[in-house]
Amino acid sequence: MCACSKGPVGMVACILVLVGALNWGLVGLGAFLNKNLNVVTMLVGTWPRVEAIVYILVGLSALLMLVEWVKK
Repeated sequence: MCACSKGPVGMVACILVLVGALNWGLVGLGAFLNKNLNVVTMLVGTWPRVEAIVYILVGLSALLMLVEWVKK
């Protein structure tokens, strides 16, 4: 059983981890294309604290999924 099936918190964690992974993939691709493809910065770049909160939430979500995976 993964965190995704642990109710609403697990579902939000899964979505945030997926969004975070896709964002980092775009950041890497953007490095090769000399473009800033960071979706989080594009959406909330004018609010650096909100951007930091998004990254913290993504990290906590990954940690939750890791803990659930280790428990399994």
